[in-house]
Amino acid sequence: MFQPQSLKQKDAIDRVTGAVADVLVVAAYGLMVPAALLASQRYGALNIHASLLPRWRGAAPIQRALLAGDRESGISIMKMDEGLDTGPIVLQRSVPIEPTDDAGSLHDKLASLGAEMTVEVLSGLPDSAMLARSQPASGITYARKIEKAELALDWSRPAQELERVVRAFSPSPGATAVVANEALKIRLARIVGGIGEPGRLLRAEDDSIIVACGEEALQLMEVQRPGGRRMTAAEFLRGRALAGPRAA
Repeated sequence: MFQPQSLKQKDAIDRVTGAVADVLVVAAYGLMVPAALLASQRYGALNIHASLLPRWRGAAPIQRALLAGDRESGISIMKMDEGLDTGPIVLQRSVPIEPTDDAGSLHDKLASLGAEMTVEVLSGLPDSAMLARSQPASGITYARKIEKAELALDWSRPAQELERVVRAFSPSPGATAVVANEALKIRLARIVGGIGEPGRLLRAEDDSIIVACGEEALQLMEVQRPGGRRMTAAEFLRGRALAGPRAA
């Protein structure tokens, strides 16, 4: 595997073009590939992209799919052109997004599917490359890079949205919140019934902390202190009396 930090240097370009390969295969690279390289191999360059293009072109398709509440994701293998994930589709397959999926579990499912599909496409060359079809002109969305501000839970938002934030940023970098005056990463949460001022801690049970949101409430089940290990809510609650205060 060759993973140069940049494809602007001549030695990196020469190494790729000198390989005299039938096709380039790119996965989760994150940089634009120069036009000269796209045309340097017999069948061009293939990109293994973790979305059902043209939905979620760009850097963070898995996280954006989870944040949006999408019910399915998938793998698109496309012939690369000079645009951002705009090339024609060679092969595309979908997988359901389960209610318990987070970015880690969805990544693993897509990685396995992508590996199978790549073998299928490569074993079918040159015919598979010739069957590429243009992406639809409708349904285009962009998966922009994740910003630090997006990690913080805003209790004024509905619990459904916050639960998606937790799953979208697990296992890394982790959604964040202040609970009982302590900054935490929220590792596992689920939606529960509850009414109260957003951010108010409704109750602390044996195995969870329930915080009121703009709609319903969020049950925090696993948390992590800065630099600490992931722990259950029961471990965090041990020796604490949290009834009543605001979570943030």
